[in-house]
Amino acid sequence: MLLDKINSPADLKKLDDEEIQILSDEIRQFLIKSVAKTGGHLAASLGVVELTLALHWVFDAPADKIVWDVGHQGYTHKIITGRKKEFKTLRQKNGISGFIHPDESPYDSFGVGHASTSISIAQGIASAFALNNKNNQAIAVIGDGAMGGGMAFEALNDAGARDTNLLVILNDNNMSISKNVGGLSKHLTKILSGKLYTSARESSKNIFNKIPKIWELARKTEEHLKGWVIPGIFFEELGFNYFGPIDGHDYKNLKKVLSNLKNIKGPKILHVATTKGKGFVPAEKDPCGFHGVYPFDVNTGEPLSNKKQTTFTDIFAKWLVNSARLDKKLIAITPAMCEGSGLTEFKEQNPDRYFDVGIAEQHSITYAAGMAKSGFKPVVAIYSTFLQRAYDQLIHDVALQDANVLFAIDRAGVVGADGATHTGAFDIAFLLPIPNIVIMAPSDGNELYQMLNAGFEHPHPVAIRYPRDKISDKLIISDKKIKIGMAKIVNDGGDEIVIFCFGSLLSQALIVAKNLNATLVDMRFIKPLDEKIILKLAKINQHIITIEEGAIIGGAGSYVCQFLQKNQIIKPVLSLGLEDRYCEHATRDEVLVDLKLDSDSIESQIKYFIQKTL
Repeated sequence: MLLDKINSPADLKKLDDEEIQILSDEIRQFLIKSVAKTGGHLAASLGVVELTLALHWVFDAPADKIVWDVGHQGYTHKIITGRKKEFKTLRQKNGISGFIHPDESPYDSFGVGHASTSISIAQGIASAFALNNKNNQAIAVIGDGAMGGGMAFEALNDAGARDTNLLVILNDNNMSISKNVGGLSKHLTKILSGKLYTSARESSKNIFNKIPKIWELARKTEEHLKGWVIPGIFFEELGFNYFGPIDGHDYKNLKKVLSNLKNIKGPKILHVATTKGKGFVPAEKDPCGFHGVYPFDVNTGEPLSNKKQTTFTDIFAKWLVNSARLDKKLIAITPAMCEGSGLTEFKEQNPDRYFDVGIAEQHSITYAAGMAKSGFKPVVAIYSTFLQRAYDQLIHDVALQDANVLFAIDRAGVVGADGATHTGAFDIAFLLPIPNIVIMAPSDGNELYQMLNAGFEHPHPVAIRYPRDKISDKLIISDKKIKIGMAKIVNDGGDEIVIFCFGSLLSQALIVAKNLNATLVDMRFIKPLDEKIILKLAKINQHIITIEEGAIIGGAGSYVCQFLQKNQIIKPVLSLGLEDRYCEHATRDEVLVDLKLDSDSIESQIKYFIQKTL
């Protein structure tokens, strides 16, 4: 196999075009078989095989910097940059990351995991090259919906006003390419990126600049000509030279166009059309379903595990559909996380009340606030790690306006294989200081359902955080509501140890409480705290423990300590949670063990803490 001979991009340059096409097919088969065993982001990477090979053939990474947006498209890049043998460890503990990770390889120019960042990164790199008088190239590969993010347009607006040597590749895998990618378009792109056109363009600019009216007429004529045949005037107006669209699976043409663009100075954008999931029929038919997958049968595409385990996300999805039937003012908003946040059924049943704003987290929050102030009841379904991107909007447009927006914060805490970029570590810490907001943390599915009932009817902002985890309890659908700010005791112990547990680690804490004869409280609310129960139990217990699946610094434990100090209760407190470091990828259970948040580790830490305080 040709793939066996590829250990670096330099090996690609020994192959002719026909061999590269064979290699493309081999890489797709390698990807399908490998991801079928480990799980991962498959469809996007299948769509950019030829593009990746052409980029590495034309440019000289790592001296030239290729920045992959999000990282979902980066698997072929990983394979040909020396990580082929490690691919069996993809997203596994101590294995290679599912995203671009500079610690793995010098070819990974910047760590990514969130969308719409690549143009800003590449523009920063291009500016640094210019300041250092280097002629290296900075290339941003953006697609898979990321171009719709506001940050991408901010970067385009800035980059177009500068003269840095930046190439943006727009990987468009949703458009119909049959009309746009034809002989005329291919021929035109070759012309527009070739030396004859660019030299003629610059020469005419120099000549006609001396005769302003003629130059303006020539410039407008060129723009109108382009406008008839390519949808690139928007980018041209921002200051970019636009080329395309071209077929992203035509390796020969890609290589030719990229080679031409390598010699063109200034900001430029190449628009390529690809098929997400190309080469694997199930993924081509359902690119969204094969965006991120668990292990599957390579012949059918069916998941290997047919046992569907109910998750916190499933409970939210059921609540949303049921509540929408009862209240026509309920609307659901998501920043491009329909399937991941459990909105599919709601979308099908209530298309007029479903709003996917794309990868635009800031907009989603302010948009919800506007609707809340207009008499509707918006529910924003968003991952914890993506809510970080809209912090100002959360403060200024929701909390300050006291808008009754309900935030369903998924993936709060440990996320497992997605690793550091998606771990929901910080939401408690950044939500706590905000006035007018209620923060809830359910320990099981029924608690989540009842919290959603309470939060939806609360006339102020509410955030409910829940993990990416399965639940074992049977769901009881009811209109029961948890009273705001009320905790409950789940294990009566002695008067030595009290454990205040916030949310998802209650099952681990219960094992420990029984072993140590400790009193265990399911706090349920991070803000407001159940002050009465804390004061009562803190006064009669010698050792106080707090447990949360969030950052320790500034988290719920810190909030409890501040409350105790305010009330002049000075006793030893052990706060357990996510340490001051990022969580690497592994299974959820493996990460919890690594963080010492499994039941055995929690018990050991409490025993050591008590011993040290005696």
